[in-house]
Amino acid sequence: MATSLARNMLARAANRSHQLSRSVIISSKSVNTSLFAASSVNVRWFADYPLHEVVGMPGLSPTMESGSISAWNVEEGEAFSAGDSLCSIETDKATVDFEAQDDGILAKQLVEAGAGEYDCGTPILITVEEEGDVAAFKDYVVEVSEPAPAVEAAPPAAAPTPAPAVAAPTPAAAPAAAAPTGDRVFASPRAHTLAKERGYGEMSALRIVGTGPGGRVIAQDVLDYDPSTAPAAAVAAEPVAAAAAATPAAAPAAPIPAPVVGAGFTDYSLPASAQELASRLHASKQNVPHYYLTIDLTLDSVLELRKSLNSTMKLDEDDGGITVNDLLMKAAAAAMKTVPAANASWMDSFVRVYDSVDINVVVGNGSSLYAPVIRDVGRKGLKAVSDDVATATSVVEGGEGSDPTTVPGFGDVGTFTLVNLGMFGVKSCAPIIREPQACALALGVIENRIVPNDDAESEEIYKESVMMTATLSCDHRVVDGAVGAQWLSAFKNHVENPITLLL
Repeated sequence: MATSLARNMLARAANRSHQLSRSVIISSKSVNTSLFAASSVNVRWFADYPLHEVVGMPGLSPTMESGSISAWNVEEGEAFSAGDSLCSIETDKATVDFEAQDDGILAKQLVEAGAGEYDCGTPILITVEEEGDVAAFKDYVVEVSEPAPAVEAAPPAAAPTPAPAVAAPTPAAAPAAAAPTGDRVFASPRAHTLAKERGYGEMSALRIVGTGPGGRVIAQDVLDYDPSTAPAAAVAAEPVAAAAAATPAAAPAAPIPAPVVGAGFTDYSLPASAQELASRLHASKQNVPHYYLTIDLTLDSVLELRKSLNSTMKLDEDDGGITVNDLLMKAAAAAMKTVPAANASWMDSFVRVYDSVDINVVVGNGSSLYAPVIRDVGRKGLKAVSDDVATATSVVEGGEGSDPTTVPGFGDVGTFTLVNLGMFGVKSCAPIIREPQACALALGVIENRIVPNDDAESEEIYKESVMMTATLSCDHRVVDGAVGAQWLSAFKNHVENPITLLL
């Protein structure tokens, strides 16, 4: 209370010394350090009103960016004491009571319960110290200062309204288009959760233009987001937006800057797609508790089936025939049918199991590394899967003369990832899981090995067999060791008995 009284005396002195001004601007720190240390808001304190305090939406945790008031626990005109719950604030993770740090009287509720989410710092209530001052705030309106738009002095009138500028192709949309470069993206917790639930991955890797206050990405922006049109939207944010919007198909990716040679080093720029993939993998490695399971596969039967199928269709691998990788992808989808718990995602408070097996296949290398998604592999025939993979590979290699980032759905995140490093002679690899997926499978080199002979009628103790090592990375929150082992066992069974892939 002593701190509050001291602040009140300072305010009165300030009003006397500024005869030409009817108001005093109080910084967020001076407003909130006494009563509500968790909240922050810049407000205009009018001399016509009794001494009061405007309290903003508090940040109740280090990661909280917005919240909604689910219920008011103190009514207007009602007194409260330190420790009393003023209201219940709901975030995407929990509902928390907002407790007063000092005594006072609630003069005005600035927002209604259940009215929606508000960013931290948005004014939500007014407190006074005298009961007789409550009536003066019946029609009180808070004026929020906007310090950020003051950076551009040339167009002061347009700067304070960045959110409406999203509807028109103005330079205000440029920061949102630059989001895939790894810069921080300001978004509500609900928006982050929706992005993960919909399989979009980390918010920093997406090209979502925020329509909230100050360009913040809100939940509705994620609901309206279409990954297939995201690259075109990013190009449309350039100064030549009108021409680009008229010909979206002809909008190529920005050219990669030339290498920069320094003293003993050379810097090579990366395309936006490579930066996006790196950002997602970096976040996944930090967030997902990985563990790894490895198994050896006998490929003799798979090779025989591939030879028979391609012979029947009179095709080979160069003419659109079925490859070993196609058969292994189909086997992975069949294993998901046997153990559906692996075709799932961690969603913080629940686990989501998917009906369709959508597999991201890693193709290319270096700055041309992509992971196109092959949809519904479990329900497609082998030839259809093979054709889809061939089409995706041709896009990466430039066979269709198009930029992979402009192909609708090319960069979507599926439910499972398959990477084959056998062409590089790698025997085994522990892949990084791509959120929100729960598993990723890495395939090693195909090689001839000497193994024990399982033919009881043969006189030979050992035999030569074509084999491969496969490593499964699992998210332990979703797939524990037993489930991971069951999936690998089912995968091995389908690979070594490939006739089951035709059923």
